Amino acid sequence: MSGKVLEFERPIVELESKIRELKTLSGSVDMAGEIARLEEKAAALQKERFAALTPWEQLQLAKHPDRPYTLDYIGELLTDFVELRGDRLFGDDPAIVAGLGRFIGMGGAAGGAAGEPMVVMGQQKGRNTKENMHRNFGMARPEGYRKAQRLMRMAEQFGLPVLCFIDTAGAYPGIDAEERGQAEAIATCLELMAGLKVPTISVVIGEGGSGGALAIGVTDRILMLEHSVYSVISPRGCASILWKDADAERTAAEQLRMTAHDLVSLGVCDEIVREAPGGAHRGLTATAQALQVALARHFTELKALGVDERRDQRYAKFRRIGHLETVTQAQA
Repeated sequence: MSGKVLEFERPIVELESKIRELKTLSGSVDMAGEIARLEEKAAALQKERFAALTPWEQLQLAKHPDRPYTLDYIGELLTDFVELRGDRLFGDDPAIVAGLGRFIGMGGAAGGAAGEPMVVMGQQKGRNTKENMHRNFGMARPEGYRKAQRLMRMAEQFGLPVLCFIDTAGAYPGIDAEERGQAEAIATCLELMAGLKVPTISVVIGEGGSGGALAIGVTDRILMLEHSVYSVISPRGCASILWKDADAERTAAEQLRMTAHDLVSLGVCDEIVREAPGGAHRGLTATAQALQVALARHFTELKALGVDERRDQRYAKFRRIGHLETVTQAQA
């Protein structure tokens, strides 16, 4: 854990630190009443503060270095996970993790039996400098998206549902990625996902930026964790283009309508999954349990549909996103 504390978290963290100090003294002095009072105050402050986060604060939370990543959720939600590497064309891209596993929320008897087999994939960031260099900060190259395509086709062949975890600032924009066909790799992902016959769900677990996120997001259902963000471009990229100033990132975050609540209202996101109090980085297991319940419900609904009906609904879902308005000359 990095131990990083965001500015809006500081009063809560300071209260929690005070509570821990009092608990160490409680063996010799009766501090139960004071501890209970402070715990109640901390819980109330946390609830109040997190209910009124600005888009900029939501963005900071979505990018928190201690936030759970794809492999963390795979460990909580699936058993018997086997990672599959390589695109069979160029090489492997560690920025995207993909493989087969059994979703423990479905398909097994109560008490944690086998589970529903499915294909799972998602962007993976690193916890330190060495890991981030290996994972390229979760920014995939073409071979990562072609690996995703390979597993999508495998899912189609064996009739397995597809679960995608989105967590990237965007696809890698380096010259080597462009040389190997970054745009084509993403476009093929979009085309392939749009026509899959199997049920598909994507979950935005952190930051979802640009085509790099959308490449594994053309799914039947799109879920977002409570403090995640999803946007056509990262706020920093937007600020650099529109205002020619990366320091305008805060302004961009405010105007991009990228929070989960914004995207539900716009019809992009199908459901917001509540995180543990204080954010997913303060409670992976609680967040994963809430996500497990939501995923089980949506996969059950999707499996009950016929293939044609499911694909028609998927098509209609993305056609509904965005709208055009006619502006008359008088209005202009």
